[in-house]
Amino acid sequence: MSARDRILAKLRANSPSTVGNPPDVAAWYATHRIAENGADKAKRFRHFIELAHAEVYAVSRGGWLQKLYEVLSAKQIGKLLIAPGTAHGARVAAELPGLDIACPAYDTAIESWKPALFNDIPAAFTRARAAIAETGTLILWPDADEPRLMSLVPPLHIVLLDAASIHNTFYEAMQAEGWKDGLPTNALLISGPSKTADIQQTLAYGAHGPKELVVLLIGDEQ
Repeated sequence: MSARDRILAKLRANSPSTVGNPPDVAAWYATHRIAENGADKAKRFRHFIELAHAEVYAVSRGGWLQKLYEVLSAKQIGKLLIAPGTAHGARVAAELPGLDIACPAYDTAIESWKPALFNDIPAAFTRARAAIAETGTLILWPDADEPRLMSLVPPLHIVLLDAASIHNTFYEAMQAEGWKDGLPTNALLISGPSKTADIQQTLAYGAHGPKELVVLLIGDEQ
């Protein structure tokens, strides 16, 4: 008997003869997480993502574009990567160039413009699919219009989030949105700017992604 066979034989001999019932995750969350109304979820989400050094601005459904312009102006940014194939991207493309904000589109293969993306794009604008109040986490599902690198490469990432899509917990998000029925190639969970403490245990932002995260939080106002 080879060494491999002996190891496998020991593992089989000591493995349980029967597999117990899996835990009832739904029952646990039903008793350990209270249901919150929309306003409370938005407040809790904002609290936790701001603790992680994100900026959050409450905006109306009709006024978020003005706040986007104000944020860019305050940070002296004159170029914003957008997805013109989306409703929010098309709105930006129609308005901001007239206010001296260039709005290039991510509409070609990354191989053909990687140097420009990594060196000449100071900010990107995407929309969040949903969010998690319990941890202050944004949920992004990249697609052909808004590829994954839009939220990972530019130093500033600005995200549009509808407060109505905030869930209490990660489990609730998965259940409510039917994640078991299909996921994108990449599902991104973002809980603040990029950060690391690998170097001398000193927390640094922007080491492997955006060093600034701004959330435009759409409320019930029109």
